[in-house]
Amino acid sequence: MNVRRLIPTAAVAGAAVLGLTTLSACSSSDAADRGSGDKLNVVASFYPMQFLAEEIGGSHVSVTTLTKPGVEPHDLELTPRQIGGLGDADLILFLKGIQPAVDDAVAQSGVENTVDAAKLTTLENHGTEVDGHDHGHDEGEEHAHEEGEEHAQGEEAGADPHIWLDPVKYAEVAEGVGKSLEKADPDHAADYRKNTDTLVGELNALNTAYETGLKDTATTTFITTHSAFGYLAQRYGLTQEGIAGIDPEAEPSPARINEIHDVAEKSRATTVFFETLASDKTAKTLAKDLGLKTGVLDPLEGITDKSEGADYIEVMKSNLAALQKALGAK
Repeated sequence: MNVRRLIPTAAVAGAAVLGLTTLSACSSSDAADRGSGDKLNVVASFYPMQFLAEEIGGSHVSVTTLTKPGVEPHDLELTPRQIGGLGDADLILFLKGIQPAVDDAVAQSGVENTVDAAKLTTLENHGTEVDGHDHGHDEGEEHAHEEGEEHAQGEEAGADPHIWLDPVKYAEVAEGVGKSLEKADPDHAADYRKNTDTLVGELNALNTAYETGLKDTATTTFITTHSAFGYLAQRYGLTQEGIAGIDPEAEPSPARINEIHDVAEKSRATTVFFETLASDKTAKTLAKDLGLKTGVLDPLEGITDKSEGADYIEVMKSNLAALQKALGAK
């Protein structure tokens, strides 16, 4: 999955433990290094996990991310040194099913405190990634969650891993991460609980903003090159029409392109969304053929060092504004 426009909440440090890029929970100083001795050493697999670790861990953790800025999370490869170094972590936070290399390394690490975010909420099948492209229409009414449909391991065919793009599910994950930090570092449990409550409050407010901002729109259908927004679409009663599947590198078939043409005409869609660091060729070609606009919708899978100052909350607000414009929100 291509890494998109995203901004780290902490500064990128230099030579990091395990040869990785270190992202401090509180600053870019050497105090964040594991060698300080008084911080919990947390390894996060990619940005959505890093954000939770930093926000909830606060000054009590040193957060290292396995995915450097500009690296595609899905295709991440770890060096033998990185894999071996994982054993020194106090806690590893990852999302099984996104990064196979990380899944394997965590299984071999022997670390007692490992947190799989996929087990902290419910993974669902949004009808994506079938023969390389999307055949699903992610309408909330058609994909309502039922108790027996939990795919906690993220391994069942078709399970969509993009849980962080739904503020409600992301809040569930945050609660679980907070409890895991309390267990790993009971001396600071009260602070972790307080930070978790604060973050969950921000995510609840974000959910309210989406509910309010998208409740009255001219159309409920949006077209995107990357089918990453199934949970978001389901949560807010929208329809995601993916040109490709969950993997943005997949090439859409001619049949799928024809389907998108028909959908765009019938649904009054106005915009074809693409991602900043992914190729916009398909989106622009399709938009030109249909007389539509193009726009950016960020799946928040990775970070770059180009847009300092924003974080998950800010980028999600930008996504909301982009959707409101494209859908004709009133």
